[in-house]
Amino acid sequence: MIKRTRAGISKFIIHKVGNKFNSATNVFSENAVTFDEESYELMKPFLLKSFGNVAESFRFNHHSNIELNEINNYSSQVFEDEANFVDISKHIVNHLYEQSNSAQIKTGDVIIALFEDIEYKDVITQALGIFKIENKIDFFQTYMEKDSLDVFVQQGISTKKLDKGCLIINSSDAEGRVILSIDNNNYDAQYWIKNFLNVKYADDSNQHTQNYIEMCKDFSEEVIKEDYGIQEKSKFLAKTVDFFKENEDVNIHDFKEEVFEENEDFKPLFDDYKKQFEELNDVLVRNQFAISDIVLKKQKQKIKTEIKLDTNIQIKLDIDAPDASSEYLEKGYDEDKKMKYYKVYFNEED
Repeated sequence: MIKRTRAGISKFIIHKVGNKFNSATNVFSENAVTFDEESYELMKPFLLKSFGNVAESFRFNHHSNIELNEINNYSSQVFEDEANFVDISKHIVNHLYEQSNSAQIKTGDVIIALFEDIEYKDVITQALGIFKIENKIDFFQTYMEKDSLDVFVQQGISTKKLDKGCLIINSSDAEGRVILSIDNNNYDAQYWIKNFLNVKYADDSNQHTQNYIEMCKDFSEEVIKEDYGIQEKSKFLAKTVDFFKENEDVNIHDFKEEVFEENEDFKPLFDDYKKQFEELNDVLVRNQFAISDIVLKKQKQKIKTEIKLDTNIQIKLDIDAPDASSEYLEKGYDEDKKMKYYKVYFNEED
């Protein structure tokens, strides 16, 4: 996460990126933008606010030599000599253009900005931002025509959220320079993260926590739900969240002993699925790691525990109450109606 209280934009330029698959070409600006005060006060939070909640970070990657990573190389040049900003920004757009290998890759505006006084983990430094605007919104513009106001439709950039963006922080750790990234139009998982930026997740507690919870979510969907039903799936997810809340570290042995206490049959299924998940996603899910509370909070919000029935009734289970499902919810079959049912126990209605 970053803090943008003191941040300022020192360099800013806009280009247009085409799509080589359908012969749409790039359009380049020759000069950096000089802001008026009103535009500047809108632009800075528009570009930076999405990164205030980003916990997971990336590091540059390359199969042979990290110095050959294009964006790593370009960002280093900007940090070393700002005089080359305009020329380097064009190289960045050309590199993005080269990744448009299918018709679904969208053309759009590319904003490249150099920020000063970005705060990341108590360090005040520079950051290079690369942002791609893929979608524009319609809005009405009014104008005076022969003593009467008229209206016409224009297209513009929404200030609510970015489509794609990254911040390359001018700060490094043992794994390399820090990169934060967002992608709200994730129509091609390879295009932005892998092909354009060529980055990998940092080997830290944030990523270890995310990998483990993602694996548990997939395990609940593909194994427990399929073989044991939605109630068991929801109970497993609630117990998983409870384990993460109650512990500072994950040890996979302790996790299985606690979460699968009532059903030993899940343990070998979980072990087998872990190997499958690692191979399929090309990740290493650690057996022991420190829990990231920030990532847990974000992932918890994404977990769905509703039981949706074909009779237009939904039962929502509380993810923070892992024992409620087994204690107060019973599943059965009614021979007269020839239908399944859930029986819910409670004291009072709210």
